Amino acid sequence: MSGDAAVVLDAPGTVRLTPHTPRPPGPGEALVRVRAAGICGSDRELYLGSRPAPYARYPVTPGHEWSGIVAEVGAGVPEALAGRKVVGEGFRNCQVCARCRTGETTLCAAGYAETGFTEPGAMAPTLTLPARLLHPLPDEADLDAAALLEPAACVAAAALRAGVRPGDRVAVVGDGTLGMLALGLLAAGSPAELLLTGARPERAALATAFGATGYRHHQETDGLGGYDVVVEAAGAAGSARQAAGLLRRGGRLVLTGLPPAAGPGLDPAALVLAQTEVHTVFGAPPAAWAHAVRTFACGLLDPLPLVTHRMPLRDYEKAVALAGDGAPSVGKVLLHP
Repeated sequence: MSGDAAVVLDAPGTVRLTPHTPRPPGPGEALVRVRAAGICGSDRELYLGSRPAPYARYPVTPGHEWSGIVAEVGAGVPEALAGRKVVGEGFRNCQVCARCRTGETTLCAAGYAETGFTEPGAMAPTLTLPARLLHPLPDEADLDAAALLEPAACVAAAALRAGVRPGDRVAVVGDGTLGMLALGLLAAGSPAELLLTGARPERAALATAFGATGYRHHQETDGLGGYDVVVEAAGAAGSARQAAGLLRRGGRLVLTGLPPAAGPGLDPAALVLAQTEVHTVFGAPPAAWAHAVRTFACGLLDPLPLVTHRMPLRDYEKAVALAGDGAPSVGKVLLHP
């Protein structure tokens, strides 16, 4: 199949490659030539059909983590944007409801709509979307690394909620892509300690490179505690409860993962008695995107070491399977049109 094909997921597990024709940008839109698109757990859910119904619409071209170069702009969009390297927000917010007016665009009252889930995504040669969602990058930006700025933005939302202060004791639960990116963003707050817990001890060296001061297997955290801030980035059964157990009384807990519905949950009585401050994150509002892009642009966050596999777009199903096998050698999988 030529490089002019797009992935279409007609239904869970039903994939086809179809000839792609770029959609010219309308007023307020931009057409981006995609350079790289990442695979994450949400893409696997979309493929398997396990993503909740309101958060998926078939048929759809997947791809919500991406980078590219603006090829054309529509009426009302500054011409200077053409030719720029960019990434883009996924949530298609209405901009006029009360939540959007306060910057909480991921809570848009108009309902859920997101690139790659309910709107055409980036697993195609081009992507046309509202130009207001784009974040320009430096000319020298590595576009493979930049494709990871979507998960970085989600973690940036968590980091902003965490409010880490110099000298805080901080822990991150989950040693996947989100956990590693969380380390990089939280390290910028100068914590006295930055612990990572997870299921893959072989990632301890990588964790150190992203700013961790220590690593513990999640089954070896008994006796640990007293942390001022804990960010849960695993979304596994029991990970939220474990994260809460690492906190000091009055500490701040930020939940970013979506655990299985049947898994053990948080103990409300324990949260109340400890006066735990609980925050949750789903997606990334513009402020979080700006924080992630700024941190990346100034060299404080480099996601590139997380990329372990690069594959052509025609290998979409292989990439989804690879991303879900949990092997120690598998990090982030990128697809290239």
